[in-house]
Amino acid sequence: MFSTKRVYEPPAAEDGRRILVERLWPRGMKKEALALDSWAKGVAPSSELRRWFGHRVDRWEEFQRRYRGELGENLDAWEPILEAGRQGPVTLLYSARDTLHNGALVLREFLETNRES
Repeated sequence: MFSTKRVYEPPAAEDGRRILVERLWPRGMKKEALALDSWAKGVAPSSELRRWFGHRVDRWEEFQRRYRGELGENLDAWEPILEAGRQGPVTLLYSARDTLHNGALVLREFLETNRES
């Protein structure tokens, strides 16, 4: 099971394994406050894609398509997260303000789709 959560929300027991899925460290966050199990920088959207998207909702559909393409070419980055999900709950941590349009949501859907393969 995969869930998503903003890094600014407090950790909870039901989070399970907590994995930061951002390329950049979240502003204003101390490592201790995040209570992470790992930081998977490599699974985040590329810097170029992140800058192109710029959290513009009008680019959301295309961002999802491009990010899925990047994920499809980067098995080594997401396979460990998928394996962790087979062992128990995993929370994908992100820092974006927009809770409806962010890379962690695309990644969660991608992992769920590939869970059975």
